[in-house]
Amino acid sequence: MFAVPAFAQTTAKADRPTLKPGDEWQFKIGGNARAPELNLAWVVTSVTAAEIMATENGKPLLLTPDLNEVESPRRKDSDLRLLSFPLEVGKAWAYVNDYVLKDTGVKGQQKYSVAVLAYEKVRVHAGEFDAFKLEAKGSFSGMAYQGPVAGSSSRTYWYAPAARAIVKQEINDVYRGQYGTELISYKLQP
Repeated sequence: MFAVPAFAQTTAKADRPTLKPGDEWQFKIGGNARAPELNLAWVVTSVTAAEIMATENGKPLLLTPDLNEVESPRRKDSDLRLLSFPLEVGKAWAYVNDYVLKDTGVKGQQKYSVAVLAYEKVRVHAGEFDAFKLEAKGSFSGMAYQGPVAGSSSRTYWYAPAARAIVKQEINDVYRGQYGTELISYKLQP
């Protein structure tokens, strides 16, 4: 008689995180010829059931309860939905977002599909995390100072429940090229 080991299958699931005033994250956006390198500091100032007020490099930042940007010093969005809690592998959703990119003056609309692909380890400057790997693919159209803009873009990113943040992003955009974002450090309130 042979003994067969039993394998317990676990399914990772992340509920909406609870943020607190004083939670903070430092991010670095890697630059290229078309997208400048930026260092961002996010600090939560207040949390309600409807919104998260914070600062980005000392200027107002508004997030949804699901940690999606509504307005920052860099952009304004109607329904940017990179995260939709609870997260679990296999979950998918779509969104349509009206946006304004404040640095370039581009105004337009995005149509994206998002899928949670895996739960895996990811290493960034802030450390190694167990994280959900997500992918957003879609198209955008709009108007810039020089005229109409349109194209497609994709974004692969990792949300780490322990950091309560997207800790890494790899973005491929027809106008801004390939660039990424990485969590440099963070401090969460107890």
